[in-house]
Amino acid sequence: MEYNSRMTKTKSPLFYFFLVILALALMALFGPEEKSLGSNVRIVYLHGAWVLAAEVAFIAAALAGLAGLILRKEQLHNWSAALGRTGIVFWLTYLPLSLFAMQANWNGLFLAEPRFRLAMIFAITGVLLQLGLWLFDIGWLTSLGNIIYIVVLRAIFSTAENIMHPPPSPIFNSGLWNIIIFFVALNILAWVAGYFLTRFFLSLKTND
Repeated sequence: MEYNSRMTKTKSPLFYFFLVILALALMALFGPEEKSLGSNVRIVYLHGAWVLAAEVAFIAAALAGLAGLILRKEQLHNWSAALGRTGIVFWLTYLPLSLFAMQANWNGLFLAEPRFRLAMIFAITGVLLQLGLWLFDIGWLTSLGNIIYIVVLRAIFSTAENIMHPPPSPIFNSGLWNIIIFFVALNILAWVAGYFLTRFFLSLKTND
């Protein structure tokens, strides 16, 4: 019985989530260096992959929610809820990575940077939103909340001033294929981690 219990824990999506996170962290340590930032650019790669994973999860939550509202499928609302929670976990943990990137590369914390300030605001509102949706536990409301959240987030960020985040993407426009391929691989690993975290949140709903 004890052996079976251990096997069940090992097979938990949360176990695989942390396993992928470990692989992702190790991979980031050996990322290609960049001419101006040197080895410190590795934290920028990780920070970029992390925030993209958060946005991908938010968009997926909105799409699942929209499908749930149209098709009236409770399972799709459950997916929207799980993906929304995954998104806010990645969004919250991206903030300290952003601070680390600032300190490592620019020798200081620019907390008034417009996009970082907005990220903090959406982190607070996102946590409150997800807590509220979890407490109400109404499928269609959760889906609607996730749709509104990402729409507002993208609308506001699209008009935000760029200071430390110069557009278009400096990575994909660098022409350095070793960096581009590495960054894409880092993103894929982050999405895999997000998938396992989403499966974990889904399993909590199943066990209710």
